[in-house]
Amino acid sequence: MSLALITGGSAGLGRALAHALADQGWTVVVDGRDPDRLTAATDRPGILPVPGDVTDAGHRTRLVAAVRLHGPLDLLVHNASTLGPVGLPTWLPELADVTVDDLQHVWRTNLGAPLVLTTQLLPDLVAGNGILIGISSDAAVEHYPGWGLYGASKAGLDHLVQTFAAENPEITAYAVDPGDMRTQLHADAFPGEDISDRPEPDSVVPHLLALVATRPPSGRYRAAAIPVGSEV
Repeated sequence: MSLALITGGSAGLGRALAHALADQGWTVVVDGRDPDRLTAATDRPGILPVPGDVTDAGHRTRLVAAVRLHGPLDLLVHNASTLGPVGLPTWLPELADVTVDDLQHVWRTNLGAPLVLTTQLLPDLVAGNGILIGISSDAAVEHYPGWGLYGASKAGLDHLVQTFAAENPEITAYAVDPGDMRTQLHADAFPGEDISDRPEPDSVVPHLLALVATRPPSGRYRAAAIPVGSEV
């Protein structure tokens, strides 16, 4: 039986991917900061919830312990993410208005936690010839006003996951841009706007499943460009 760990699995793309893998017989460890929402999102066989914040060292230790009850680890997905400071007067602040505290908050969640958690679980990934995925963004390669801090963290995540693969040939690593989705993060970024034209996260999942199934070379991929049709 295959084993996955997905951070940020209580909503959005993380929840959709966890459900799809569990439906195909995987065991999936997921986490989330809201225990009630996490419980509601994982109420099905094969999904093991571990509530907590991925930036907390004690929580990461519990995630590692949960994985090692079922290991080796076949798939690690860094999906937990924060947009950073939002609010008036500019909602998404320009870089000139970003503080060191803002930087630390975003990078601890989007870059620091994935770095440390991957390091902790690297022996498990190597043992399983596993796959490492960082959920990225087009903001990692494009330059949008207000998205500089978030985009820089995602660019760092892209580099981090692919360097793990370069240093550890037993694993494969992908930075995946899922495209715009109808998620809470996008709602937070565009307050008061109708984002119903964005696709649901479920529409991205078949592309991620195809990526895992076909296992192309490590690199950066746009989800929409990954052909669908292979089974996991």
